[in-house]
Amino acid sequence: MIEQNLIKLFEKSFKENWDLPAYSNYYKQTTVTYGEATRQIARLHLFFREAKVKTGDKIALIGRNTPNWTISYIAVVTYGAVIVPILQDFNTNDVHHIVNHSDSVMLFCSDKHWDSLDSDKMDNLTAVISIDDFRCVFQRDGEKMQKIMLHLDQLFDQTYPKGFGPDDIRYTKRDNKDLAVISYTSGTTGFSKGVMLSGNALAGNITFGIKTRLLERGDRVLTFLPLAHAYGMAFDFLTATCVGAHTYLLNMIPSPKVLIKAFEDVKPTVIFTVPLILEKIYKKQLQPALSTKGMRLALSIPVLDSRIYSSVGSKLTDAFGGEFKEVIIGGAPMSKEVEDLLRRIGFRFTIGYGMTECAPLIAYAPHNEFKPYSAGKVLEQMQVKIDSPDPENVVGEILVRGENVMDGYYKNPEATEKVFDKDGWMHTGDLGTMDKDGFIFIKGRCKSMILGPNGQNIYPEEIENKLNNLPFVMESLVIEREGKLYGLVYPDYTAADESHLTEEDLKLVMEENRQTLNSMVGSYEGLTKISLYPTEFEKTPKRSIKRYLYINLPF
Repeated sequence: MIEQNLIKLFEKSFKENWDLPAYSNYYKQTTVTYGEATRQIARLHLFFREAKVKTGDKIALIGRNTPNWTISYIAVVTYGAVIVPILQDFNTNDVHHIVNHSDSVMLFCSDKHWDSLDSDKMDNLTAVISIDDFRCVFQRDGEKMQKIMLHLDQLFDQTYPKGFGPDDIRYTKRDNKDLAVISYTSGTTGFSKGVMLSGNALAGNITFGIKTRLLERGDRVLTFLPLAHAYGMAFDFLTATCVGAHTYLLNMIPSPKVLIKAFEDVKPTVIFTVPLILEKIYKKQLQPALSTKGMRLALSIPVLDSRIYSSVGSKLTDAFGGEFKEVIIGGAPMSKEVEDLLRRIGFRFTIGYGMTECAPLIAYAPHNEFKPYSAGKVLEQMQVKIDSPDPENVVGEILVRGENVMDGYYKNPEATEKVFDKDGWMHTGDLGTMDKDGFIFIKGRCKSMILGPNGQNIYPEEIENKLNNLPFVMESLVIEREGKLYGLVYPDYTAADESHLTEEDLKLVMEENRQTLNSMVGSYEGLTKISLYPTEFEKTPKRSIKRYLYINLPF
């Protein structure tokens, strides 16, 4: 029988997989075993105890994917506190806001991030711990925290005089219904929503991964998705840890060149990725090769057609390490053109559907059962209905209910009430259909939210609000095109005339505005280019811009 309790899942895995490799820093070529990881977790538990951290206290965490990041996360959860993972791309003001809004009493962060933060703007913190080497870099109350850290080795030896072994792993008892994680869906100050995920929501995803053998003991995982985001967190990290897999943390910018080398070295047995990675490889390597005159001629000959596609499929499989069971794609919509080619060349892939509010999985089907253009089949522990008179043929909003669903938004009852109806259905804001077999087909978004390349939620209105406050901007639109964000600006021509600015001068100003804006938002929210628009944007009677009129404009 599969263990259902979140904390017991960790406890069981660390005991059973003591000698196996758990986390590797791919960039530094260092590895931590399950036994070594849980020793450090035990040390942090002693630190929490001496620092008077209570069950249910919030502890924030920010930094790049490293073994110490994963150890910090698990130490917090297995102690009985609530982890608040923060995307490393969030700017300084966003981090301050999230730490304060979440009521975090402690912060684990990299030295690099700490250099840019201001302790005076995070009044609730009692201590800041570096995840580079677990030293105390800030304390609110005299020298207490540093003293605890300095004497931690001595305390550890006193607590475990015979050494620390598998039998010493005894984590706190917490009910799965208790809050485990607060995950912030947007980092923009004032608009952040903290998704409250219970132990049950996380365990629901983990146990699904175990039951379906999505990951198994000894599997190799190369993680290049941010672990602070629900997708990477659930499978590259939490499920991998609970089954005894070996997670390689890339800890580098995941360019196609870097990834292909890492795939070759690690030879992952399962790959979790986003569409952008495959689409880049398609556009840069597959499409040019298949578009030459000779290749088009060869593909028109039925006998050669299957051989060529089979050869292309083998080469792409080798580029991903050659030993994976399947590639699981999620976090953003997939191009139909790319999906068609991947299927034609026999590439083992599938596409899932989820959201942070479901920790994250809602639908999935293995590659040999996956239906073209779908986003997977609804999980057994989840319920989905389409708000439509004919769910199979008429598009409606996707509503979800079940084990993986969040408890609500932290300290935001208005937003919580807005997404849950009286029957407990959560409104996803996504539009789609669902066939009789339970496969979901995503058709679009109810609102204008954009999904970033790694699955981050991007809210264009919030970026526009900042852009509209910059010089000579009357109003603006942020539009996504092939994974990049562009700004369309209707300038304040009256102010420009008064300042004797030419059209070329305005273009230079907008470039300065773009650079200023990009310094104010997360790296994934930055604009690639700003273009001028000659007239005011068309609006509805409620004065909302008709976005659909501008989606396909050239930049």
